[in-house]
Amino acid sequence: MRRTTVLGFNMEKQSARRRLVVAVYTLLAALVAAGWLLDRFHESGIYIYFAAFFLNYFVFGGYGPSGMVKPFNGKGPRTQPLPSGLIELELYATGNLAQPPSPCRNDERELQRRDRVHYQAYQGITVLLALIWILAMWENHPPHFIPEGLLPALLYLVVLPAILLAITLPQAIILWTEPDLAPEPEDEPEPALHPTP
Repeated sequence: MRRTTVLGFNMEKQSARRRLVVAVYTLLAALVAAGWLLDRFHESGIYIYFAAFFLNYFVFGGYGPSGMVKPFNGKGPRTQPLPSGLIELELYATGNLAQPPSPCRNDERELQRRDRVHYQAYQGITVLLALIWILAMWENHPPHFIPEGLLPALLYLVVLPAILLAITLPQAIILWTEPDLAPEPEDEPEPALHPTP
């Protein structure tokens, strides 16, 4: 975890992070339902996608410098300007330019956790992709038991939630499963001098 507060709420406890994940997915579900009822995602779908992207970027994190989860790629915000000369730029691109160690680098535990949650998340998304493939195949060769005109609506109804899950689920799994964060040493209460009866 990188950040422990969201909108002023403390997220050190696992229960608080779980409430945050439920709140974000409830908001996304409400947006999906409203977009479906409004225009079947024909115009509202892109706005729902960007809402999910910004929620993921600024609240969950993982793919950028903001949010609660450290960046998965181990790169923090840039603190130094890009090299100006071509030689410096080539050295920088190949990793041969001496850089101070970054506090944003992921350790082995974080790398294993990242790989595990992506594996878990994309197992479920694979099922949705298979459903999308079946619906797209039926679009070309419609079966007799599905009413005409229902397949495009079903395809729209499955694709947008699959995209929303693909961009948010790994971070949500991390926030959901991480145990309570230990308080910093300066945040620990000092022992009482006199025992209270």
